[in-house]
Amino acid sequence: MSEIYSIGFGVGTCNSKGDWLEVYYPQPLFKPEAETATAVAEALKLDEGNHTIALDPSQLQPLAEKLNAAGASEQAEILEQFAGSQSPLVAVVLHGDEPPQSVPEAYLKLHLLSHRLVKPHRTNLDGIFGKLVNVAWTNRGAIDLEELPQRQLEARLKGELLEVSCVDKFPKMTNYVVPKGVRIAHTARVRLGAYLGEGTTIMHEGFVNFNAGTEGPGMIEGRISAGVFVGAGSDLGGGSSTMGTLSGGGNIVISVGENCLLGANSGIGIPLGDRCTVEAGLYITSGTKVALLDDGGKLVEHVKARDLAGKSDLLFRRNSTNGAVECLTNKTAIELNEALHSN
Repeated sequence: MSEIYSIGFGVGTCNSKGDWLEVYYPQPLFKPEAETATAVAEALKLDEGNHTIALDPSQLQPLAEKLNAAGASEQAEILEQFAGSQSPLVAVVLHGDEPPQSVPEAYLKLHLLSHRLVKPHRTNLDGIFGKLVNVAWTNRGAIDLEELPQRQLEARLKGELLEVSCVDKFPKMTNYVVPKGVRIAHTARVRLGAYLGEGTTIMHEGFVNFNAGTEGPGMIEGRISAGVFVGAGSDLGGGSSTMGTLSGGGNIVISVGENCLLGANSGIGIPLGDRCTVEAGLYITSGTKVALLDDGGKLVEHVKARDLAGKSDLLFRRNSTNGAVECLTNKTAIELNEALHSN
């Protein structure tokens, strides 16, 4: 086998029809060693391409032995533990980084993100909404929505309560992955597929969507929308917002550079460079008219916020006298004009 993109051995949940609802991968592999990839391909008799294989108990021991011989003892140990499972088991082998074609493939890619094996925008998630199914997430795991009423009745007849915490396509990340060195005050506000770098703190009002996250360290008290990545040392104040690509940002990928600050209840619809600050309560969209001021407070020109996208050392504020949105920089007027019109 040529180079493999990812391999995952998982245990999951199916509905009564045998359709996958979700999959948990204890230790997904990203670009595994050639020996490991060959061992898996030979044991499961795979050719090139992406494969989703329902595992039965008879396959586990031979596969584990092949992996042990290839030096992948941790994966072999996982398979040995799978032998006692009463839940459906699956192996997913991705030869290339193609759009996910099934629930197990989609969950493997979400795991790669939350395990910090790939960063947001570095794995192909095209069409993932169409592959994931909307399920009820309960204290008894994932339940098909069509089967939920019967399961609720069964629980009541036993004198129990089936607690439905949410109905969604994405589960909370911490039921699958808890990355090293993070604090999450309200776990339901971080979706599987979020990337949280070490040193990240997510406070109670913070939210992180899938295919988004933080380099870490940083304090997040606002919303990191899908596709948004926040650089090291940057803080998002309470109630602040970042506009995701699917939330009106068009084809602009929103990001926050290093050592930035979004004040409380502020928001951005443009990417920020490093060491930028957005004043509390100020929401900047790409079309916002901005008065650009130099290091002496002198007006250089009026621009649209999109013209400042990705530039560093900027302070965005609203003039408390006339309400105009202003941007201050530590550059002189001449340097500013050269930088602004360099393209």
